[in-house]
Amino acid sequence: MTDETNLIAWSLEEVAERHGDPTQAVYERLFAQSPEMAELFVGDKTGAARGEMLAVVFQTLLDFSGAGAFGANMIRAEIVNHENLGVPPKVFVTFFRTVMETLRELLGSDWTPPVAAAWDEMLAGLDAAIHREAAV
Repeated sequence: MTDETNLIAWSLEEVAERHGDPTQAVYERLFAQSPEMAELFVGDKTGAARGEMLAVVFQTLLDFSGAGAFGANMIRAEIVNHENLGVPPKVFVTFFRTVMETLRELLGSDWTPPVAAAWDEMLAGLDAAIHREAAV
């Protein structure tokens, strides 16, 4: 594992340990920033779909920042799947940033410069991958 992957993993684990499942906090932030996104989850009465999606996002983030075995392909596939729902690729950039912002808020002063740098580096790579896919 790289230092970046270790810091990303640490931040995810630390949030889970301190706050439990961050799904509600992530989606509250997303819907506050992009209210139109809430309409896509109108059928998700229990929040199960949101929780499942966030779990996949966490796995993808860890892979993308580390081994790279499937993360880029997962993003590519989900861009296509979500386009069929009317979700433009740029929403992925927004969503990944929303995840980071939520974790940063939940960790407070433990969101150190090295953790921030690891997330910034990973998000830059994700942004580039998403823009490549959107251009195809």
